[in-house]
Amino acid sequence: MAISASEISARIVEAVMAQKLAPGSRLGEQQLAMLFDCSRTIVREALTRLAARGIVTVSARRGWFVIEPSQDEAREAFEARRVIELGLIRSTGRIDKAALRQLKAHLQREKAALKESDVGNRSFLLGDFHVCLAECLGNTLLADTLRDFTARTTLIAMLYQSTHDAVQSCEDHVQIVAALERGDHAVAEALMAEHIGTVQSALRVQAPSDPLAQLRDALAPLHNTNAVAPAKPRRRKAAAPSPDDTTDSSTYLGALL
Repeated sequence: MAISASEISARIVEAVMAQKLAPGSRLGEQQLAMLFDCSRTIVREALTRLAARGIVTVSARRGWFVIEPSQDEAREAFEARRVIELGLIRSTGRIDKAALRQLKAHLQREKAALKESDVGNRSFLLGDFHVCLAECLGNTLLADTLRDFTARTTLIAMLYQSTHDAVQSCEDHVQIVAALERGDHAVAEALMAEHIGTVQSALRVQAPSDPLAQLRDALAPLHNTNAVAPAKPRRRKAAAPSPDDTTDSSTYLGALL
């Protein structure tokens, strides 16, 4: 049976959540068509859908790439998750037994993954908990939205080198489900707010980059004035450049460095 565009886009999102596709990864249409044994038209449809969802981006000359979120986009993504997830918990009624069983089964898979060496599966399950929670709270539309935001925050964590402990993340999930089981939505909401805040604060926000930093360091004056300069070998005087010399000065400087 031929694969659909929806299935391809779902596989790409899963790979992002499993941290198997890094920010900036190129997604070649021809390579994906060969991998999924389908036409480039199907691949292009899948990538176009992901672009609309903010997971990939396209350049007319360079092709398709997984997004590289900026620091502002990182902040906005976490703020959006707070609004959605805290609002879901606040507005839900008593969670039913079937939903609790589903959540607890997910927690068991998380705990099992922590004991294994498959980092991808662990990362996916920790992120997918939030999608599962939205589904169990009865809002599949927001679950789909959360899947995209979770994928984005996974990319953010990869790009800004999150130091958040996976074991602690799983324990946070356990406490949230326990509060929901008790019917204590206020505590569950507070725990979720703290959990999202902890994940965000673990990101090492980088200082604004200085495009001239390397050149600035290379051309900084030397301060070791006590060093004895080595004797210069005698050589012929270089000829002065001709007036019509068209050598690019930036190229020449680059060659020197």
